Amino acid sequence: MSLNVLVISNYRDYHSTRPEASIFKGLAKKGFNVHVMTYGDSKHVPEFKQAGVTVVDFHPEKKFDKGEVQRIREYAISHKIDILHLFNGKAIINGIKAAKKLPVKILLYRGYAGNINWWDPTAYWKYLNPRVDNIFCNSIGVEQYISSKGVFVTPKTITINKGHNVKWYEGYEPYDIKKELGISEDSFLLVNVANNREMKGINFLLEGFNEISNEFPIHLLLVGNDMDNEQNQKILDQAEKKNHVHFLGHRKNVLNIVSSTDVFVLSSIYGESITKSVIEAMSLSVAPIITDIPGNTELVVQNESGLIVPSRNGRVLREAILKLYNDRALCNKLGQNARKRIATVLNHTQTIEKTKKMYEDLFKSN
Repeated sequence: MSLNVLVISNYRDYHSTRPEASIFKGLAKKGFNVHVMTYGDSKHVPEFKQAGVTVVDFHPEKKFDKGEVQRIREYAISHKIDILHLFNGKAIINGIKAAKKLPVKILLYRGYAGNINWWDPTAYWKYLNPRVDNIFCNSIGVEQYISSKGVFVTPKTITINKGHNVKWYEGYEPYDIKKELGISEDSFLLVNVANNREMKGINFLLEGFNEISNEFPIHLLLVGNDMDNEQNQKILDQAEKKNHVHFLGHRKNVLNIVSSTDVFVLSSIYGESITKSVIEAMSLSVAPIITDIPGNTELVVQNESGLIVPSRNGRVLREAILKLYNDRALCNKLGQNARKRIATVLNHTQTIEKTKKMYEDLFKSN
């Protein structure tokens, strides 16, 4: 089925948007007429064009902007667009307005389980708008969250995980972070990569880590902004763990650092989808320990490709960490199986096929 698809998304950050961009490169190769409105300086642009995607150097800068709405509308009309696929707030609000009375299907993307409420009027400009034909959810947890918000409307949702390609992560050689930090070669390295927010549950991770004896050469690397805030520092002061917890801040070589670690610990307490930083670690054969919040649990199979622990529970996090520290063979097995799970279950080719089917299903009854 040859359909004209207009995608509006911000592809300036090449690495973080790679899974999403790969969907449309793949669909173009499968015969869809894909048009992408994005910033022209995106590094994806040459790859889009090579795959047969038409790139329009434009992305909305404001919400409810008449000129931007008109530009999207005129493009949709002149190129006989069948599907309008919108990926962020500005694209969604302007795109829905641009599609008024046009015979186009409107699809939205949602990768976060939070901030949608039936009593909030702004929700009806976006995810609870009855004009929306489907919402592409990045996890079952996100789909369940959106579906629960339908009081005056029934949101149409579908779960399609944004898959990755393990080959994207080849060539990220381990960085000698032990040498940089001056810690022993036999150190067992844990890592968490995030910008510190309440939802990330770093306080629970630190509280659990505090209970691990300093006699064990176990070190925690915290990569990202604001990890060393006052709250986290106070938690560390309680157990004199500063020599075992390392705040690395924002790092350009984050994947090289992750590649050098033994375990990725995700301590999030709400709001996550399938967390990209965990997928990256799994693709690098790093064993994951994750909390059991919706979305996360789709990432791993318990005791096969990772460990799943209750959220908001530092004690159980500590037990999981020590389990892998004391059983390196299990830790290695989980890491290898984690990579296989991304390659077989959460890969980008399946995402392309499921998106293709979603598009075609929209027109089956027409």
